[in-house]
Amino acid sequence: MPRASKRKAAPSTSTSVTSCDVVPPRAASGKCKSRKVVDRIGSLFELYANQSLNMIDPEGIEALCSDLGVDHTNVRILMLAWKMKAEKQGYFSRDEWQRGLKELHADTISKLKKALPGLEKELMTPPKFEDFYAYAFRYCLTEERQKSVDIETVCELLNLVLGPLYRLQVDLLVKYLKVQSEYRALNMDQWLHFYRFCKEISFPDLQNYDSDQAWPVIIDNFVEWMRDKQS
Repeated sequence: MPRASKRKAAPSTSTSVTSCDVVPPRAASGKCKSRKVVDRIGSLFELYANQSLNMIDPEGIEALCSDLGVDHTNVRILMLAWKMKAEKQGYFSRDEWQRGLKELHADTISKLKKALPGLEKELMTPPKFEDFYAYAFRYCLTEERQKSVDIETVCELLNLVLGPLYRLQVDLLVKYLKVQSEYRALNMDQWLHFYRFCKEISFPDLQNYDSDQAWPVIIDNFVEWMRDKQS
């Protein structure tokens, strides 16, 4: 059996080079810091994810809500879904989670909890609120090719999304939707016009409401119901 050679291997002339070594120190520091943030956000995802689905499912979201100290029906959770651009109700994908938390600069639960009030404030600006309002309806379209949402869900959504801004209008609109029998579900166009109605129409006197304008029939019916109650 040959004897093993005792000759030492020649010392390597190459050195291990990382991505942080080939850029200036300041840039390297920022790049490595950003990588660590992404890694921490990823680790946080694993904490709540269903491993077989590689997604945070409804059970994971409930655990997240518990750690954040908010109810899963709280509007801030819907706002968080909007920030992530979550496509499927009750689920957060890895990419959605990374996108949302990176934009919120939140790589820990503590930071995410502190970021929620700021997110709510961000959405109170008109253009972003309009986008969020439309998103809230789309988020409830849970079936393929679904284009309408049932009245009960619409009422819950109105209370959640529009209620804090237009309490009187929403209370009466919800009351009307629950007593009327013509509509069992509403589409996106009707949903968007509820917001337009709240923004533009003097309430509760309805003095500037013009039925000749392009209002959906359900809004015309609501106004007629209101005027009957007032007479």
